[in-house]
Amino acid sequence: MQVILKEDVANLGYKDDIVTVKNGYGRNFLIPQGKAVIASESAKKVLAENQKQRAHKLAKIKDDAQVLATGLSGVSLVIGAKTSSTGTIFGSVSNIQIAEALAKSGFEIDRKSIYIKDSVKEVGNYKAVIKLHKEISVEIPFEVVSE
Repeated sequence: MQVILKEDVANLGYKDDIVTVKNGYGRNFLIPQGKAVIASESAKKVLAENQKQRAHKLAKIKDDAQVLATGLSGVSLVIGAKTSSTGTIFGSVSNIQIAEALAKSGFEIDRKSIYIKDSVKEVGNYKAVIKLHKEISVEIPFEVVSE
């Protein structure tokens, strides 16, 4: 089944992408949640026309993301966390703490666009990936220290 995504879906695609999914996933999750529509011929024509009209807006969004990426490229974060005597964190550091630390540095980044590969449960150095645009992502190093 082919569907047109109405918003970004993790591990599937970005807004206005035409993707092939299994029938159950499309009919039981994507379409009822409003995340996709069935990719009929008329829907594809409407999508092509909309993309033609939004081409210059999308170029501006991509340029803004590129400027933000160059600003973020030199940023290194230090995040404090409560730890035990062995260096193990009580809880874990998540994308919320990274978004708050970036906000203190002057960068307003949505926490949903910040990805950390492994769970951060110990003091040390880690890296987070920030997806600013479907073609632009930045890797931010951060250090977790004991408070």
